[in-house]
Amino acid sequence: MNHWTAVAGAAVFVWLGMVLAISFLEAPLKFRAPGVTIALGLGIGRLVFRALNICEAVLAVIIAVALALGTAGPGVLAAVLVAAAALVIQVLGVRPALTRRSDAVLADPTQAESGRSHAHYVYVVLEVVKVVALLSSGVLLLNI
Repeated sequence: MNHWTAVAGAAVFVWLGMVLAISFLEAPLKFRAPGVTIALGLGIGRLVFRALNICEAVLAVIIAVALALGTAGPGVLAAVLVAAAALVIQVLGVRPALTRRSDAVLADPTQAESGRSHAHYVYVVLEVVKVVALLSSGVLLLNI
């Protein structure tokens, strides 16, 4: 393993850890904390996921540069492309719908009683796709 491959592997696992910690731990738990209202939780979620998506984009660029300068097989490239594509779909395709939904809930809290939006489920599925892709690419990078 050369140092560029090691950089790519490290960035992949940092990205994976961030997604697991924020999407599958912080996000569901924040609404269970005492005193956290729907409005407060949505506000926190917007900030946290905006920051997460920026970090993910930076990590994706670092990974792309490291892979371009290092050695990686087609499996690694495919897995990283899947993770990056899922991120792009989330940011450009799903987050605007989630923003509209949270705007509606903030304007009329009774909107929250109808449950989660379809876009929320799509976002979660894409998070699972990212986790699988990042885990796959990380394992493949460890084996180079």
